[in-house]
Amino acid sequence: MKPVKVGICGLGTVGSGTFNVLTRNAQEISRRVGCEIIVEQIGARRDNPNCITTTTNITRDIFEVATNPEIDIVVELIGGYDIALKLVLLAIENGKHVVTANKALIAVHGNQIFAAAKKHNVTVAFESAVAGGIPIIKALREGLAGNKINSIAGIINGTGNFILSEMQEKSRDFADVLIEAQALGYAEADPTFDVEGIDAAHKLTILASIAYGVPLQFEKAYTEGISKITAADIKFADELGYRIKHLGIARRTAQGIELRVHPTMIPKQTLLANVNGVMNAVVVDADAVGQTLHYGAGAGAEATGSAVVADIIDIARNIGGANTNPVAPLGFQAEALLDTTILAMEQTETCYYLHLKAAEKPGVLADVTKILGQSGINIEAIVQKESDQDYVPVILLTQQVAEQKMNEAIAAIEALDCILGEVTRIRVEHL
Repeated sequence: MKPVKVGICGLGTVGSGTFNVLTRNAQEISRRVGCEIIVEQIGARRDNPNCITTTTNITRDIFEVATNPEIDIVVELIGGYDIALKLVLLAIENGKHVVTANKALIAVHGNQIFAAAKKHNVTVAFESAVAGGIPIIKALREGLAGNKINSIAGIINGTGNFILSEMQEKSRDFADVLIEAQALGYAEADPTFDVEGIDAAHKLTILASIAYGVPLQFEKAYTEGISKITAADIKFADELGYRIKHLGIARRTAQGIELRVHPTMIPKQTLLANVNGVMNAVVVDADAVGQTLHYGAGAGAEATGSAVVADIIDIARNIGGANTNPVAPLGFQAEALLDTTILAMEQTETCYYLHLKAAEKPGVLADVTKILGQSGINIEAIVQKESDQDYVPVILLTQQVAEQKMNEAIAAIEALDCILGEVTRIRVEHL
C-alpha cells in the first residue's frame, strides 16, 4: 500500500505535538495502518522550536496545503472561525480528507462542513476537538453506539477546573487564581472563552449532537461562566457536602434535550467532584452500560496531538480500501438526524443553592420563605451564617424546580428591602 501523505496547517502547540507524535511513533503507526504516513507539507506562519521539521516542506501559505495534489489528509490546527472554515472547505473541494481540533469551527459550522464532505465523498474527523486526549467522541459514536444515551455531564475545560480547584484547595479568590492560570499558560490573555463557558459550550454542542442524533446547534446552548463564584460560596458548598465544578450537561427529557454549561454543585463523593487541576472528565449515563467515566488530559501538545494522530490513522486505514460506509461524523446517518427540541434554560429543572445577604432584623427569613412557598419551591435546608458585616449570609438549598419559577422567585427576593445586592444562584446536580 502506498504511503498516505499528510499536510499540517498550524504549527502551534497542537500542531507541534501532532508532528512530534507522528514522526516519533512512525514505525508503530505504520504497523497499525499497513502503510507509511508521511508529513508531506506544513503550512505555518512561523516555525516552532518544539518540533524539528528540517526535512519537511514548509509553506507560509496554508491554502497551498489544501490544494497540494500530493496530499491525502489536511490537518487544520490554526483555530478560529473564518480562515479555518475557508481552509477546510477548500481542502474538501480538492478531495482531501480533513482532521481538525477546532471545536469552535465544528460547533458553529459543522453542519455545513459535513454536508460538503458528503458531497465530495471525503471524511472529516474531529476527535481532538473535545477533551484533548480523551477519546470521548469515539466512545460515544462507536463504543456506545448500541446504547440510548440518557445524559452527559463533563468537566470539559481545564482552565476553569484549575481555577475552581485552586479556590477550593487554597481558599483563594477567582481574580487571583486567574492571574496565575494566565502566567502558567492555562488561560489566554483574554480568558473569556474559558472562564465564561464558551469553550465548554462548543464542546458540549458536539457531544450532544453525537449522543442524541441532532444537528449541531451551538446557538441554543445555555452558557454561564465562573467569574462570579466567590471563595465564600466554595466554603459554604464544602460545609454542605458539595464541590462546585464548571460542568457541561446534556440530558434527554420527555420535553426535549437540555444543553447547558454553568457552575454546578455536586456531592463530594461523586467521581466528577474529585477531578482537579487541568484534568478533564466526562460521565456518560446510558441505558445498557450504565455510567462510564472518561478521564484524562483535556489539553496539551501531545495529549491533543494523540487524538489528532488517531483520526489520521483511522482515515489512512480506509484510503484505498473497500469501506464504502464509514462512521458518520455525528454517529447517525445525515438523513436520520432528528429535529428534537433543545430546551430553553427556563424549561430545565434542577435543585438550587441560593446565597442571600440579608439585613439583620426580624422577619427576613419569613419574607424569603413566603416568596419561595408562593412560587411552589420546596426548601431542603436553610443555614444562617454569623457575620461581622452589616448583613447576615443566608444559605438555602431547594428541591428540584423549573428554572422559570426560580427566576421569578429570585427577582421577588431581590426586590425586598431587607435583601442587599443580588442573590447568588448555583444549580445543584446529584448525577
